[in-house]
Amino acid sequence: MSSPEAPAPATAPKGPLVAVITGASSGLGEAAARRLAQEPNARIVLVARREDRLEALAMTLPATVTWVAVDLTADDAPTTVRDHVRAEHGLPTLLVNNAGAGFRARFGSEQNGGWENVRRTMAINFDAVVRLTEALLPDLRAAAPAAVVNVSSTAARVARPGTGAYSASKAALAAWTDALRTEEAAHGVHVGNVLPGFVPTEGFPQTELVDSKIGRHLLGTPEGVAEAIVEAGLGRKAERYTPKVYGLAAALRFAAPALTRKVMGTDAAKAMTTKTISDD
Repeated sequence: MSSPEAPAPATAPKGPLVAVITGASSGLGEAAARRLAQEPNARIVLVARREDRLEALAMTLPATVTWVAVDLTADDAPTTVRDHVRAEHGLPTLLVNNAGAGFRARFGSEQNGGWENVRRTMAINFDAVVRLTEALLPDLRAAAPAAVVNVSSTAARVARPGTGAYSASKAALAAWTDALRTEEAAHGVHVGNVLPGFVPTEGFPQTELVDSKIGRHLLGTPEGVAEAIVEAGLGRKAERYTPKVYGLAAALRFAAPALTRKVMGTDAAKAMTTKTISDD
């Protein structure tokens, strides 16, 4: 059931939409849950660490909703999520890998800015995504046509000072997504990549840009990212930048690498990152 203002269905799915959304307790994941819950016959599985947030969100959605409170880096997290989906909904038709985190630090020059920062960032932004996808992939294939949407970042294409670990994790995710898309096409599982630019959320407040008259024009919205997730998943698009203008920044990285490096070395670029960022 959806309100009169709800967007038109993105597709005419073969059966009910069963969407698993990670990082669903706030920010982009919450926005994706609200948008996907408006699809006909939607069944939503919310995944994040904060159960109170998941339960509160579930009560507001116009769909059948269950949730799994789990740390996705835990050894048993993939099987916990898979078993819940099987028990409560059967086969998933859409997996949205949105949960992520990052910590601003220059490599080797700050406390926790070396290998440990890279390790913990990769653990949630890349390893956890791969492990959960691996656990759900047989069921997604069985439910085909199905889809996986990985929420990467424009930072996967353009890195800034102090964000090396975050950019590296998102670049790994983007490259793996490209390979998986080709591999899974024969199985009827589409794999899409969403690359947000600067989007203010609870975990990624983007304070410097919000407080800047010029910078605020660079900001996207969680709702815009949610729509891009729908386009990449239900609409089976390969890649979506949001806001779309950030696709130009990525293109500039390859068309004019020297200029991009110069811009990324400016004080303004250095400031465009909060100290601790997460979306769970």
